[in-house]
Amino acid sequence: MPMQLASTEITSRTAAIVQEMKGLEGPLLPILHGIQEEFGHVPQDALPVIAEALNISRAEVHGVVTFYHDYRSHPAGRHVLKVCQAEACQSMGSDAVAAKLKQLLGIGFHETTRDGSVTLEPVYCLGLCACAPAAMLDGQVIGRLDDEKLDEIVAEVRS
Repeated sequence: MPMQLASTEITSRTAAIVQEMKGLEGPLLPILHGIQEEFGHVPQDALPVIAEALNISRAEVHGVVTFYHDYRSHPAGRHVLKVCQAEACQSMGSDAVAAKLKQLLGIGFHETTRDGSVTLEPVYCLGLCACAPAAMLDGQVIGRLDDEKLDEIVAEVRS
């Protein structure tokens, strides 16, 4: 499991990222991306640093972090598995795919396995509608999911 960083280290590293990017037009999203890239998530200790530097409220920063699904409040597992939940995939069985993955991994959406091997997330359209149901594992799309492919995916993330 990842080591916990001290609040002072989060604050100083966040301040450096903010300083580097605050001159951009509309800097909040690039700053949040930079912070998530640095820490693997957006730590709560980073929010007041961002808010103060951009002269916005912490609530505004929090609102943006929680609105966009790709920002995490906790570090993700070594693998990130996103299962499409859009209508085309639902019509082709993505609910059953999600249920089987949850059962095989022992976690729900927005959760990470105890061993830190995989984080399971819903996603709303991967643009692979013709090959539904679909998922994305570590940035690689996988179409036409069936039991055999699900077993392969779980074996891969567990290795």
